[in-house]
Amino acid sequence: MDAYIEINNRKIGPDYSPYIIAELSANHNGDINRAFKIIEEAKKAGADAIKLQTYTHQTITIDCDSEEFQIHGGLWDGQSLYQLYKGAHTPWEWHKPLFEKAKELNITIFSSPFDSTAVDLLEELDAPAYKIASFELIDLPLIARVAKTGKPMIMSTGMANTEEIQEAVDTARENGCKELIVLHCVSGYPTPAEQYNLRTIADISSRFDVLSGLSDHTIDNATAIASVAMGACLIEKHVTLDRLGGGVDDSFSIEPHELAALCKDSKTAWQALGKVNYQRTDSEKDNTKFRRSLYVVKKIMAGEKFTAENIRSIRPGFGLPPKHYGYLIGKKACYELEHGTAIKWDMIQTDTEKNIDKST
Repeated sequence: MDAYIEINNRKIGPDYSPYIIAELSANHNGDINRAFKIIEEAKKAGADAIKLQTYTHQTITIDCDSEEFQIHGGLWDGQSLYQLYKGAHTPWEWHKPLFEKAKELNITIFSSPFDSTAVDLLEELDAPAYKIASFELIDLPLIARVAKTGKPMIMSTGMANTEEIQEAVDTARENGCKELIVLHCVSGYPTPAEQYNLRTIADISSRFDVLSGLSDHTIDNATAIASVAMGACLIEKHVTLDRLGGGVDDSFSIEPHELAALCKDSKTAWQALGKVNYQRTDSEKDNTKFRRSLYVVKKIMAGEKFTAENIRSIRPGFGLPPKHYGYLIGKKACYELEHGTAIKWDMIQTDTEKNIDKST
């Protein structure tokens, strides 16, 4: 597995903060100015990339009234596939101005192509990477076409079993893909958090020897942020200007302020992972003085024995560690000790019969 991949010189991998993709999808609602605004908001929120979907209703399906082409239930109940995609697609003539807008704002832009003609268009625009959508993961000829561009690839696994994922990964690699990230995904719109099974992220990485991430269709950020702890190095979320906007994907998308929170909180979660560490951190060092230690709690005369009545384990931590309490009981004080004195080794008459580690 590669330690990282790069998209537009941004390194993506476990040693780097999560790469955040704002999925524009159909949230332009047929208005290119709305699409421009979403790109602006994604940049302002701190996202690394904006992602489009490149298809037309003619390239993704056909105009057919048979039952197989009808949608029953869910967000798009009552529509045919042709009707859905006619309203949802991003017109191809928009792609160039959208790419130019992203370049102007210095935010990476790329897309999910849904057939070879879409790849041709995106190659003309010099797309820096490609995303294979969950529904297209079984389209091995499309994966092969994308892989042959030599660009980094991201693939979502919604609905796919392990055999299908393996076929997709093998096809990508056999056709020239050198940089690949596979995203755990559940293709429900929206998906309840309890159905996400985030432990799959780490398994994807080890099973298929790839970098892994998350394509998240829950309606808040909790699942996405939790995914960082499971090894997600890339997070993709649908973004809209208004969840109540009435568009095809609006209802399961996050709004700009939530995207900003995702960018911030996912980075914090990644920073918190750190490394295996049992040493004191910088923020702890000054607090060691407030730990417990052994103190004189009742005046002790020279030669008097230490007892449960005159010494105790209390805060602060300037005396001997409490682990030496049993050793001290019955030993004699070298000199008079006042109430509130932190006990040190030089206050104890030497015991030559027992070897005590006095380093702590």
